Amino acid sequence: VQLQASGGGLVQVGTSVKLSCVASGRDISTYFMAWFRRAPGKEREFVQGIYAAGQTREYADFAKARFTASRDNAKNTVYLQIDRLRPEDTAVYYCAIRETYKSRHWDESEYSSWGQGTQVTVSS
Repeated sequence: VQLQASGGGLVQVGTSVKLSCVASGRDISTYFMAWFRRAPGKEREFVQGIYAAGQTREYADFAKARFTASRDNAKNTVYLQIDRLRPEDTAVYYCAIRETYKSRHWDESEYSSWGQGTQVTVSS
C-alpha cells in the first residue's frame, strides 16, 4: 500500500489545518490508521489513530483537545484536523497503516507503510 499525505503548509497561529492521506494499492477500510509527527530536533511521535469503522480513536495526551482524526473509507482516505494551531505544532506529519492486529499504537514498529510526510509550519 502507498500512502500520500498532503495539506500542510505555512499557517497562522490560531487557525486550523486539515491534512489528508490517500491510500492506493490496498483497501484500508479494515485497518487502523494513525498520524505521527516529527518536530524539529525531536523524534517522531504518535499523534492520533483511528479504527476501521471511524468511531473509535487512540490519542496522545497532547492531541486530545485540538486534533481530530477522521476517515472516509469510500475514498480510501484518512484526515487529521488540527485546530487552534500553535507554534509547537510545527512538524512533519506522517500517516501510517497498521495491517496486523497490535496493541501498542504509539509504537512505530507496528506500522507497515508510511506516507512521505507533509510539513506544517505554524507562524506567529
